[in-house]
Amino acid sequence: MTNAIEVKSLSKKFGDFVAVNNISFEVKKGEIFAFLGPNGAGKTTTIKMLTTLLHPTTGKIFVNGYNPVINQNQVRKSFGIVFQDPSLDDELTAYENMEFHGVLYGLSKNLMTTRIEELLRIVDLWDRKDSLVKTFSGGMRRRLEIARGLLHHPKVFFLDEPSLGLDPQTRSHLWEYVKNLNKKEGITVFFTTHYMEEAEKIAERICVIDHGKIVAKGTVNELKKQTKTKTLEEAFLSLTGHEIREEEFTNQDHMRMMRRMWRGGGKH
Repeated sequence: MTNAIEVKSLSKKFGDFVAVNNISFEVKKGEIFAFLGPNGAGKTTTIKMLTTLLHPTTGKIFVNGYNPVINQNQVRKSFGIVFQDPSLDDELTAYENMEFHGVLYGLSKNLMTTRIEELLRIVDLWDRKDSLVKTFSGGMRRRLEIARGLLHHPKVFFLDEPSLGLDPQTRSHLWEYVKNLNKKEGITVFFTTHYMEEAEKIAERICVIDHGKIVAKGTVNELKKQTKTKTLEEAFLSLTGHEIREEEFTNQDHMRMMRRMWRGGGKH
């Protein structure tokens, strides 16, 4: 199998509203893949279906060879995820947040201990392992969330607007960590962003979605050639006809999703 993710004729309806409309795409193993689209385009709904939190109305999905509808546990064990809003426990230390995640995934004590130190060192937080998360800056929290999401050796890493609200320098450092981990561990990265420079500099291929439909996919150069434009932003505007907008995804949404994930949800 050469693809980490395969999506075929995927649709999701909520009553009469079509959130995702017959989309198909694939993400190669070890690839860094970006999903671009304005608010309400269907990005988050697609991620929810890929990560077992929603069942598709029609179509097929395979994540690491598993069907998220039929093989929920296998799919969940095979991916890590960083949501748009913070999801750490402020009253726990960095180490305790990592430890709690390891327990959820059933990691052995020895493996957990080794892996926590390895990842906290990679994201430059080992010296703050015993500090409460509520004392961390936004950038430090994001780095910790990335480390936590990678704790169980996932094959696919989902990031939903991971750099939202961070300053440019912190964003740059965050993506350096992700790129290094992609190379070091061969992990497949699937991310959404509204920062054009991120998609252009980080992603190997980009999928543009609008009104629930995929309107284009390819490398940056392919998208520019297709639209006869000079920049990715111009290509995006040519394809969608309007500026990209930030997704509205609250921390309460995330907590509900996490509770459903661990209680066997995903049927809605």
